[in-house]
Amino acid sequence: MAQLILNHFSIRSLEIDKTVAFYSQVLDLKKGPRPDFPFPGVWLYSGADNDYNNSVLHLIAIDKNDPDGLKKYLGDRDFSSLQGSGAIDHIAFLAAGLGAMLSKLKTLAVPYRERTVPLLKLHQIFLDDPNGIVIELNYPAAEKAALDAKG
Repeated sequence: MAQLILNHFSIRSLEIDKTVAFYSQVLDLKKGPRPDFPFPGVWLYSGADNDYNNSVLHLIAIDKNDPDGLKKYLGDRDFSSLQGSGAIDHIAFLAAGLGAMLSKLKTLAVPYRERTVPLLKLHQIFLDDPNGIVIELNYPAAEKAALDAKG
C-alpha cells in the first residue's frame, strides 16, 4: 500500500458556531470554500483556501429541523453520541492505487461504500474499522475513470 497522508478530520457538531470559533481562535484555522453538500457545514483551512488540500477540518452542522440530507449522505448518528470522541465522524487519507485497494477489500470481504466528488476530482471509498470508526480513502477521480474505461 502506498504511504497514507492524513487529509482532514471531520466533526459532527450541534454547536457549529462555537466549534468554528474555537478552532479559528485556538488553532488559527480560517473558513474557506466547501462543496455544496446536502447538509450544512464549514470547512476550516490551514494555509491558502484556494487549495482544498488545505481544508484540514470539515465541520458537519446538524440541522435538527431538516436532517435528511446529512442522513442520506453520511448516515445517521444518535445526537447523544456526539460528545467527546463520539463527535469524530471520520478520518480521511489521500491515497493512490484505487484498483489494488478495491481488489484487497473484495479479497478480505471488507464492506465499503464509494462516491465520486467531481468538484474535488476525488473518488472516495468509505469503510468502517472494527470500532465503528469511518475511514475515508480519497483517490484521484482519474483512477476511477481509468478503471471504468477498462470495464
